[in-house]
Amino acid sequence: MNSTRLDLDALSDALEAAGLRSTPQRLAVYEQLAAMDDHPTAEEVFQAVRPKLPRISLATVYKALEALTAVGVVDRLKPEAAAGPTRYDARGDRHYHFRCLRTGAIHDLPTEYDPGLIERLDPALADELRSRGFRVTGYRLELLGYRDADGEGGRES
Repeated sequence: MNSTRLDLDALSDALEAAGLRSTPQRLAVYEQLAAMDDHPTAEEVFQAVRPKLPRISLATVYKALEALTAVGVVDRLKPEAAAGPTRYDARGDRHYHFRCLRTGAIHDLPTEYDPGLIERLDPALADELRSRGFRVTGYRLELLGYRDADGEGGRES
């Protein structure tokens, strides 16, 4: 379960601060996404939220996800290659992912985020970026590989 999820008042405030309305659909989509640990697609969010809002459309779910992404409370996780659906993440803290190249599924890694990792991996790179006028404000780390159905992690044949 997402331990850094916003309460609905804070979410409403974030939407309104960005000039967007806080609608029941946007709140329901966020709540559903925040309750899901598996980085679902828009279609999976749609299927999960429909029992609560039977009249919601897939287009409304996509628009809600766009709005939530725009205000920074949801991350859009694009597919590694051109194939595969975009997935969404409502976990508010910085963290790492593992992406299964066979299924496209994305899993959170239990390793704590390290803001100084780039500096330690390659101090020359950090210096080079600074000398060129770049200011790194964060990074994303995604491990790629295969996860067997039984979770053992074997390679695709």
